Amino acid sequence: MSIFKEIPPTSGFPLFLKYFLSTFKSGSLEEDLKNYLGVKFIRMVYSGTAALYLILESLKNLSNKTTVIIPSYVCLLVPLAIKRAGLKVEVCDIRRDSLDFDSRELENLCSQNSDVLAVVAVHLAGIPVDLEAIDKVVRKHGIFIIEDCAQALGATYKGKKVGTFGDFSFFSLCRGKGLTIYEGGAAATFKKEFAEILDTKIETFVKDDFFSEGLKIAELFGYWIFYRPLLFWFVFNFPQIFWNLRGNKLKALTEYFTVDFPIHKISKFRKSIGHASFYRLEEEIEKQREKASFYINGLKETTGIRIIKEPPDTKASYPYVTLIFDDLAMRNKALRKFKNSGLGVSQIYAYAITEYDYLKQIVPNRNFPAARYLAEHEITLSTSTFLRKEELDLILDTIKRL
Repeated sequence: MSIFKEIPPTSGFPLFLKYFLSTFKSGSLEEDLKNYLGVKFIRMVYSGTAALYLILESLKNLSNKTTVIIPSYVCLLVPLAIKRAGLKVEVCDIRRDSLDFDSRELENLCSQNSDVLAVVAVHLAGIPVDLEAIDKVVRKHGIFIIEDCAQALGATYKGKKVGTFGDFSFFSLCRGKGLTIYEGGAAATFKKEFAEILDTKIETFVKDDFFSEGLKIAELFGYWIFYRPLLFWFVFNFPQIFWNLRGNKLKALTEYFTVDFPIHKISKFRKSIGHASFYRLEEEIEKQREKASFYINGLKETTGIRIIKEPPDTKASYPYVTLIFDDLAMRNKALRKFKNSGLGVSQIYAYAITEYDYLKQIVPNRNFPAARYLAEHEITLSTSTFLRKEELDLILDTIKRL
């Protein structure tokens, strides 16, 4: 591969010039999502984080409880959204062999704390969690379910699209997460009474910011130009090198955020780009699943590693595939081996959510062994549309040789 050639680590959709030339095409991205998911209400907002924040503000109208449970391995923006909404974070560990909640620990947290408002069920890596198990725990305690579908648009759970099971759900259309408008999100609910509250909150909090939105439009054009293997290095690896040289690992990994995330309106122009490319959603997901199957079948006989796969009766969207090495040294060796390969091998998050210093005042200061184990033992394999057969073979061969 070229020294600057870089495969994206996740399966973001590339954009085409024709999308920018079809901005007056009839139709609506919100209607596309509403019809695709089969929900009663969905609104586009600035980001998935903004969508979660607005959902939490809505829940404050429905209950006086103030605690929100999240998994121990999750995007750092989730606890920041909870903090901004003036609510408290509680953390439940995941299972050792999956990205799902530890059901027994979740039951204990819900039964021992009468202040729990909601549980955020995170479909991380596009893999649906066990929603029925979560529902069984929370319903008897009057707790709401928020589905985090930021990485899982198009995944299904027992024949239903994720995001249609909980009381509320949110999605991300950020760069690198499949269907994209560079930065965007959606808040959804299938209950009419919740929709009215959520709509009111969006109208109250979401305002115009023409300067910031103009910047996002410029960045969207930049995405169109740079989101391809021969140019992606300059916007992905180069910033990593810069921040690593300055000794800031979290910014190098794009894992440093603040509570002051934007929530302004999205322009019709950016929505029109999403609408113009929406037709590709199912086709691209099937391509991602084909690559995931290639990894899963190719590594099933390889000792010392496990792959986090979709559970029975679910269909994952697989924006990437997560590999767990039994041996920590071998995992670190794998990361070193792939570091400058340009093959899109990466990590999900560097640490369990409780181990980020700048979140110490927000999340409980406790040890979550399953999340720590996963953070220390996992790597991710890209399912990017840019990966060719010879590159997929090279990834498998390299792992097997380890």
